[in-house]
Amino acid sequence: MSPDLPPVVPSVTAELVAALSPRLRKRLDAGVTKLLARPAVREGDTVRIAVDDETDVVLRAPGGTVTGADAIHCGCLLAPDCLHRAAAASAAPVAEEAPAPAEVTEAEEGTGTTQPEPDAATAEQRAAARAVFDAAAAVLEAGTDGAGAVLQAELLHAAHTARLAGLPRASAAAVSVVTGVRAARSADPGHRLTDLAGALAGALGVAHRLPHATGPDLTELRGTVRQPYRPDGSLRLYGLFSEPVLTATGYAGAVTWTADADGRLYTVSDVAPGGPARATGAADRAVRIGDTALTHRELSRAGLAVSGATVSPTGRLGAGAGVRAVRASGAAWRAEPLDRLWAVPAAEQVARALNGGQDLLFLEVTLAGTVREATGDCLLADCAGLPLRLATAHDDPALPHRDNLRLLAAAGGSRLRIVARLAPGPYPRALLLAAEHPTDPGARVDLGLDRLRRADLPAGAVAPPARAMATGDEAPLHLLRRRVHQVVPGGRRVLALAGNRPGDGARLRRLGLATAGDLLDDLHAAAADRSRDTFGRLLPADTGHFARAWLAAAVYTDEVERALCAAAWGATVNEVSSPGRTP
Repeated sequence: MSPDLPPVVPSVTAELVAALSPRLRKRLDAGVTKLLARPAVREGDTVRIAVDDETDVVLRAPGGTVTGADAIHCGCLLAPDCLHRAAAASAAPVAEEAPAPAEVTEAEEGTGTTQPEPDAATAEQRAAARAVFDAAAAVLEAGTDGAGAVLQAELLHAAHTARLAGLPRASAAAVSVVTGVRAARSADPGHRLTDLAGALAGALGVAHRLPHATGPDLTELRGTVRQPYRPDGSLRLYGLFSEPVLTATGYAGAVTWTADADGRLYTVSDVAPGGPARATGAADRAVRIGDTALTHRELSRAGLAVSGATVSPTGRLGAGAGVRAVRASGAAWRAEPLDRLWAVPAAEQVARALNGGQDLLFLEVTLAGTVREATGDCLLADCAGLPLRLATAHDDPALPHRDNLRLLAAAGGSRLRIVARLAPGPYPRALLLAAEHPTDPGARVDLGLDRLRRADLPAGAVAPPARAMATGDEAPLHLLRRRVHQVVPGGRRVLALAGNRPGDGARLRRLGLATAGDLLDDLHAAAADRSRDTFGRLLPADTGHFARAWLAAAVYTDEVERALCAAAWGATVNEVSSPGRTP
């Protein structure tokens, strides 16, 4: 996947791949690899790729997105049903077919009305859900190593079908799988195996549950194309911090978080197709609310008075024509009304996040050095006696997250207020977003946008050596988690070739995790379940059976890890419906 190419909507990629002959389909992955090695030249809304000395592929993206197959042209003799057009679409990021929330019109923002839907899934929706499940199961069967452009196109076609059937959640889940697979196959530094495993579990889980769901559960599984914006009168907001946005789907920008006098959080965002340059540059663009000239960076430290405000269920401020906004004074983190955000106990904040609420954590910590993890060093901090690990929110080298974390590691002993995002796990862990300045408590640092310097640290600050990572969380749940994650890159064959280790299931049962032991045994049995015909030839695999066994193991692992996370923070959580929970 190339961030130099404009995002392409799923239906376009599916259409171009479907038009290929069987012979060209076999060559599609090689064609994608070859195209990714060629330079892409952007001229306004047009991107041109020189396939060779005589042939160019041209992508026209008015508005930044390729929305039709006729917007991709090729000069070769086999066009329009040529390999180059399909390869270009398969190499590009996947675009959202639905309008972004910021594009909702003022009339839609003010009403927030939706058409009533049937109490049970329609035949069309059940068929679309089955298509998403089958396509995602095929990707799981092959693993990311074997899920080439053809399998990806089949899943994108299923996503488009789900969207047309009124299933935006299933469609978005399928697209996220394709995005994760492309990131894995292109060795994108932002790729995380756990994220891709979660995306697969989400797509399979939603598609599996939807045909049997009714009532509110069905409404949740269908999802919404647009977030309804409701009128919220006049608001007096205080800037908290800004964070860059850089997604694997080819979108970038900035989001600024604000709070009102009661501690409710609101966001102002500027996200559009782009790469790292847009993620860092969007902070200096004017916010898209009213006539204010405030940039995102300025708003994070100032305030905003809004009249005629419209707000989405997630707290996103609308930018309709009736909204008015002017600059107002801000507030320090240690002054009212922002001070009350840090007065909430950490356990209560974590419980809120694990129960489906806001996942931002407002903590006061004492920095205590670094701890070494498999993905790199992270900050170790003390939070009211609780040892806390603070990791980078994004690893892209164009963003200053990791450099800032290294410098903060040298400020050991400093007591700072921070804003972080909860990272569920068996020990307290969060992604660091913003912090007080190490030597100026009245100032704050947006760690994804601002760059700390050595001069910002206390005199004589030296980073201590990183401690080794504790391994107390490695047993016994890792016996199941490891197998769940191994399938994602390697597919069914990884477990089929490895064979079952009877001792693993027995060990899980002996340590009180009987369900985990049974799920592990079922997963191995499903991987090895291949029948043969009378001539000894392998029959087609039952991808659905294997996908359901994997899904059950993945959902169980997520639920247990969620419970472990709550226990680590001392939080109390409710039983909630996981995306992959079976009915």
